[in-house]
Amino acid sequence: MVATIDLNCDLGESFGAWRSGDDPAMFELVSSANVACGFHAGDPLTMRESVALAIRHGVALGAHPGYRDLAGFGRRALDASPDEIGAELVYQLGALDAAARVAGTRVRYVKAHGALYHRLADDPAAATGFAAAIAAYDAGLWVLGGAGSAIATAADASGLAFAREGFADRGVGADGRLIPRGEPGAVLTEPAAVTARAVELARGGDVDSICLHGDTPGAAVLARAVRRALEDAGIEIRSFA
Repeated sequence: MVATIDLNCDLGESFGAWRSGDDPAMFELVSSANVACGFHAGDPLTMRESVALAIRHGVALGAHPGYRDLAGFGRRALDASPDEIGAELVYQLGALDAAARVAGTRVRYVKAHGALYHRLADDPAAATGFAAAIAAYDAGLWVLGGAGSAIATAADASGLAFAREGFADRGVGADGRLIPRGEPGAVLTEPAAVTARAVELARGGDVDSICLHGDTPGAAVLARAVRRALEDAGIEIRSFA
């Protein structure tokens, strides 16, 4: 049996005149795209362009909602209530899914962004609100997040399929958590280190999806190297969704 792994990336993060990453190149290399929905990044035109790229390259389309924090790129912790998190999720998910439906496709999964992602790993109340909102919108959607996290438990309780995620371009501390951005070793940009970690994650069997970040310096070069290394290792790249 051929081993498989999903390769996902945070994409669609441009906003107005501000451009982020090389989306056309990245969509050619990944199997799932976490597309920003307008709160931490992205805008209607960028969402429409991202949907078109996903269709063109056969990439599974995922919603990537975050805190309402354009200035901080969704990486600042905000004191939003579980109800507010759920309501803002539906708002963002609905926006991307509308763009997808117009183009003849659908959103397949949801992955939280930035500070919201980290909160959902540890806050059961916030995770429950997030998962309940997804289930109310479409119980057929997958949730992508960390194994053993609060959102994994909440997704299961809401009857949602859950995919476990690991990170190829982020450093991990002794406690198993991502090293906070801004600290030494938080972001990995050396191709050899990133590809070695990706192959290790894929072979370990503990994750269903490997994440690369579209705003990491040299993201397309890293993604191309990761894809080649996985294929050379006999691992098929295929979306969990």
